[in-house]
Amino acid sequence: MRKIYLFVALLTQGTGTLCSAGYAQEYQSQYEQAPMVLQYDKPATYFEESLPIGNGKMGALVYGGTDDDIIYLNDITLWTGKPVDRNLDADAHQWIPAIREALFSEDYARADSLQHYVQGPNSQFFQPLGTLHIKDLGLGAVSGYHRSLSLDSAIVKDSYLRDGKVITREYFASNPDKLIAIRLRGDINCRIALTAQVPHQVKSGLGQLTMTGHATGHPQESIHFCTMLHVKTDGEVTAADSSLTITRAKEAIIYIVNETSFNGFDKHPVKEGAPYLENAANDLWHTQNFTYDEFYARHLADYKAIYDRVKIRLSGKSAGFSGNTDSLLKDYTAGGGNSRYLEELYFQFGRYLLISCSRTAGVPANLQGLWTPHLWSPWRGNYTVNINLEENYWPAFVANMAEMAQPLDSFVKALATNGQYSAKNYYNIDTGWCSSHNSDIWAMTYPVGEKRENPMWANWNLGGAWLVNTLWERYQFTQDKDYLRTVAYPLMKGAANFCLRWLVENPKVPGELITAPSTSPENEYITDKGYHGVTCYGGTADLAIIRELFINTIAAGKILGEKKNLQEMEKALARLHPYTVGHMGDLNEWYYDWDDRDFKHRHQSHLIGLYPGNHLTDTVLQKAAEKSLEIKGDETTGWSTGWRINLWARLKNGEQAYHIYRKLLTAVAPETTGIPNYSKGGGTYPNLFDAHPPFQIDGNFGGTAGVCEMLMQSHCNLQSDNLQSTIELLPACPEAWKDGKVSGLCARGGYEVSFEWKGGYVRDCQIKAKKAGTVTLLYNGQQKTIKFKAGQTLPVKTW
Repeated sequence: MRKIYLFVALLTQGTGTLCSAGYAQEYQSQYEQAPMVLQYDKPATYFEESLPIGNGKMGALVYGGTDDDIIYLNDITLWTGKPVDRNLDADAHQWIPAIREALFSEDYARADSLQHYVQGPNSQFFQPLGTLHIKDLGLGAVSGYHRSLSLDSAIVKDSYLRDGKVITREYFASNPDKLIAIRLRGDINCRIALTAQVPHQVKSGLGQLTMTGHATGHPQESIHFCTMLHVKTDGEVTAADSSLTITRAKEAIIYIVNETSFNGFDKHPVKEGAPYLENAANDLWHTQNFTYDEFYARHLADYKAIYDRVKIRLSGKSAGFSGNTDSLLKDYTAGGGNSRYLEELYFQFGRYLLISCSRTAGVPANLQGLWTPHLWSPWRGNYTVNINLEENYWPAFVANMAEMAQPLDSFVKALATNGQYSAKNYYNIDTGWCSSHNSDIWAMTYPVGEKRENPMWANWNLGGAWLVNTLWERYQFTQDKDYLRTVAYPLMKGAANFCLRWLVENPKVPGELITAPSTSPENEYITDKGYHGVTCYGGTADLAIIRELFINTIAAGKILGEKKNLQEMEKALARLHPYTVGHMGDLNEWYYDWDDRDFKHRHQSHLIGLYPGNHLTDTVLQKAAEKSLEIKGDETTGWSTGWRINLWARLKNGEQAYHIYRKLLTAVAPETTGIPNYSKGGGTYPNLFDAHPPFQIDGNFGGTAGVCEMLMQSHCNLQSDNLQSTIELLPACPEAWKDGKVSGLCARGGYEVSFEWKGGYVRDCQIKAKKAGTVTLLYNGQQKTIKFKAGQTLPVKTW
């Protein structure tokens, strides 16, 4: 029997007695990671082949053509519409008693029909900013094309030979300097033009293009924008109509800035809009302050300060890849998954995307992150709050990018403000707040559907109750009590107060609390009478969300020493209708033991308590959850595949979690017709964007979170005065990853963890504590209790 010994040495600042500088250097070198690069030998023809860059507000999709280099531009604040009408449907709540009466009479058809009266307008649209064309005017044959995106350096590069002469181009999006920069080198003769799909006009001047316009809609009722492009070159620049022509240049640098009139979710974009013209002019003036190399250095330092926190290796040694990423993806799919490099690349690509698209206060990453070439994006490019927005932020804390979730904090505050009115207008609840299935930049919170669409997705009011779990997660990972007191707890309490009023006593079981009406998002049931319906009472997903919310809010209140409202919540928690196990051994999704109309349905909302929640710990119920996943099978959409990785990992089934991760990396061809393909079967496009299909970015983030969940899981015991955490290493590590290294993962309780493993056994581990506390470390079938002081780093060595 293999013997494992544990050695714990305390690294104290300034001493080095037990952990010398040499040891630290050796330890650090263990975490070398192969260069993370997406690369191709041809320009992109389709959106799903383009390469994304972004600074958290502005983004671009680089196609990299040789004759016509097409670059789609985006700004995460460019949406249709204006602030919501808070008096909309003020009397819609009058239909709730009738719906409940129909439900408790088991007249589900009537309940489904009446639900249409409790629907408001659909969300607004996220829209593309513009399209930049850089047309090469050179003559001669093209050869030797290469295009790449370095995740390590956050830069896209492409190059080719034109008539035997090298042309190189670089593209990056800088957060600190609010710009996109492009550098062209070689024999440069090109024409630069800006255009857009939204209403716009373009003016050209010496070395500059200015495009102004507004989102689709009435110009007095929509967000306006100003895009400015400036060229610096050693060649000649001429302006004509709406384009610039550069000739006889060896180098040309293009700076692009953009500002919109969006001034907050509750500010009219014209009457109270931000001074976008002045702001854009100031941004462009700033491009005179530094050289291109200085701008890139500032961009790189800003990006790497976040990205470099986590490094990963899923094999015994660092091994890069020199071929094309699309070929690697196809080979991986055909060969059943045998590239550790692709698995590492996909993980880090998710981190790259979140850093690149989520850095704007009040405007979190949407369904497409911030990248779309479509005037009318699939699903409006909005915020879908019955899973997708939540999934966007699953990797934020564990993958050491807590700052990237900050836009969600201010967005939830906005939802809470508008959600007070939705609670009153649609449900006659005058305390707390709620949010529904969809939202947009205006933080709309009412149920959608236009009074005609299917209640299976439109009529659902627990989006806010689910979304605040992300705020609670921030506290668990950071232990920032001021944040808990001033931001998280008030919003959690507001969502909980709404739920306390929304729950009703179950007429079938006196004393028990349920929701009515209820749905299980986007799923249908078949009753014992054969009716196919969506509206019910006491749906498991509703009660799982409320259970998680009440547990967390009670814990938060106790941490802050607040007793008000906790007793009511504790009593309500104890009265919630319990989980039940169905005739197939699965966890029932409905109040009754009904079958799903589609057993393979993509949503698994009734398993929220298992993941991303933490309360489904009963072994019998976990077994039933496992059966539910088995019944659902392996074939599903991209984001759902991402979720299932995490669910299987939480069940400690590493082989099945890895099997689903490989399914997520199934090669999916680009959408060649330009018409989104909504057929079943998710996977990954050639540029590693998640295929729902079509593209939804949440699958990328679910995949990154899933790798973290397979390698490490953590939980906090918040019932005691002394902070106690449990950290388990390799809880769901598959045989394919028997050797590996990871650094910088974050654990609940305020810890940063790095470790190496060989043959499936943890060999070395290092833990850094932000706060004082006690950790129970689980590894190699053993456990060790370690006490930390704030700021201490403990190297843990096993052999």
